[in-house]
Amino acid sequence: MRFDRGTLLLSGVDESLKLVVPALEWDERTREWRAPAASYRAIVLALRDQGQAVDDLARDYAPLPLTLRQPITPREHQTQALAAWVQAGRRGVVQLPTGAGKTILALFALVQTERPALIVVPTIDLLHQWHSVLSANLGVEIGTLGGGERDIRQITVTTFDSAALYIERLGNQFGLLIVDECHHLPAPQYQSVALGAVAPFRLGLTATVERADGRESEIFKLLGPLVYEGRIDQMLASVLSPYDVVNIEVPLTANEKERYLAARGVYTAFIRSQGINFGAPDGWMEFVRRSARMPGGKDAMRAYREQRRLAQASSAKLTELWRILAEHLDDRIIVFTDDNEMAYRIGCDFVLPVLTHQTKLAERKRLLSAFRDGTLKVMVTSKVLNEGVDVPEARVGVVISGSGAVREHVQRLGRLLRHRPGKRAILYELVAKDTSEINVNQRRKQHHAYQGPSEIRG
Repeated sequence: MRFDRGTLLLSGVDESLKLVVPALEWDERTREWRAPAASYRAIVLALRDQGQAVDDLARDYAPLPLTLRQPITPREHQTQALAAWVQAGRRGVVQLPTGAGKTILALFALVQTERPALIVVPTIDLLHQWHSVLSANLGVEIGTLGGGERDIRQITVTTFDSAALYIERLGNQFGLLIVDECHHLPAPQYQSVALGAVAPFRLGLTATVERADGRESEIFKLLGPLVYEGRIDQMLASVLSPYDVVNIEVPLTANEKERYLAARGVYTAFIRSQGINFGAPDGWMEFVRRSARMPGGKDAMRAYREQRRLAQASSAKLTELWRILAEHLDDRIIVFTDDNEMAYRIGCDFVLPVLTHQTKLAERKRLLSAFRDGTLKVMVTSKVLNEGVDVPEARVGVVISGSGAVREHVQRLGRLLRHRPGKRAILYELVAKDTSEINVNQRRKQHHAYQGPSEIRG
């Protein structure tokens, strides 16, 4: 068995092995059996069960004893999650809310498994955050791959993008694959990261495994089953800060409402004429396809975007935001928007710092550092702070606009819940009255995180 650019090549095995490892395919070019590198564990176990010796030239790593520099006492949920993962054969997904210590859980998994590990994260911010935590707690050098850095070590942190580029070369060098924010994994450009790694041991970490497209099953195929789920409402006070969610309905102006209804009419008329069902799994994509090729489709798409923009960026929301900022002068506040345009509009109107995907790395570090130490009290962002950035002192969040995705809003809530004695967080959600935003707001509140204290003000 050999490793070949993210796959495994096998010779001298019986065709019956395919019954146990369906991913195995005969390659006419090499006259050998070939399978994704992710099949390594299944192949080795199947051959052992058949009593066959394996000349394993695929794996290019050895056990790596690891110890913590200083003892860490795990919290109860971390102990339970680790035990569930170990019992599942050190393969599986752990769902824990933001602030519940997923990185520390990964430390325990690293020490217990004693294998070289590749840790995959979605952003450069998270790469540096993980590198810092691992370096402070493990007695080995930690490598980084991404953001212009290429320092491969036995424990290496990389971004999804860099991992996808290098996995064909590095996929046989690690026995443990840890994927943070693993809900990104089903994306076509990222599946190769898990498929191209031989790692027999795998740990997926996320705050919300659910995907809007329902492709969670692909995560479980690539990393293992959901082995533990920690709920926000079960961790309040002891692990996470208690919180309130305040829904504030604000009216459109007469002019905004007139334009909204006109755009909404064009959009809904096209939907009805085409018989598009948004309740179907591919409802949205069907609208996109038909709007591109059917008469009136382009006007319908423009109308959709216009009615959405009017609801998300209504002038009354800015008035309400000003009131909230004045009410919380001593708190650190994150203002969330759905798009960069609204984030920069708020930044300009209120003279506030704005953090988006367009923000350069050096400025991003400076802004986050100033926010953490209290020099800056308010930060405006579009989506870049939805996940992965450690802002423990933020107590107030204001959602100006967002999608109907449950994950997005649970992640935003999670930005505020890192525990501090005496802290009680508050998340304001501003919703345009008598618009489709009301339905969007109701959809995202189906998650258990929103079943606690809340109120509606209008």
